[in-house]
Amino acid sequence: MSPHPSKTGKIHKKRLSQEQVRLLEASFDSSKKLEPERKFQLARDLGVSPRQIAIWHQNKRARWKSQSLELDHGAMQLRLDAALAEKRELEREVGLLRAELRRAQDMLSGGGPPVSSQLSSCCDDTGGGGGSSSLNEDVGCSANWPNVEELYACLMAKPVSEVVNERDYWV
Repeated sequence: MSPHPSKTGKIHKKRLSQEQVRLLEASFDSSKKLEPERKFQLARDLGVSPRQIAIWHQNKRARWKSQSLELDHGAMQLRLDAALAEKRELEREVGLLRAELRRAQDMLSGGGPPVSSQLSSCCDDTGGGGGSSSLNEDVGCSANWPNVEELYACLMAKPVSEVVNERDYWV
């Protein structure tokens, strides 16, 4: 299978058979770099020139590297998309938590709507929690000022009795 000149004077290489390509692929899979001894052995076994073997390996390495880069890029793009989605979700949660904190601060500082109307259910049913009676009188509650957990439960519209443990308040 030696090269032969065409009418235009260019040398055309004969295409490799499927069996030859299969053997070259197997060789490439075992080692991406082609050692000179291996190149000459493949050329002898396949009946083609060592140069054609070297060029085939060089082209295969270039295609393999290109495919590897595409796969790496795809994987990185997926990770980036997931990270951006997580970032958007965390930003949304931060916004909700900031709004919730503002409501709690307004309730504690006396700003915004009257605290007594917002906490009426909490203030009516509390049996503890402590706090000064003058503060309770300022906000119009007849019972003791609710503790932080009860206040948070009111803000979240979740009765204290439904909260299993303290962590549920902050999650």
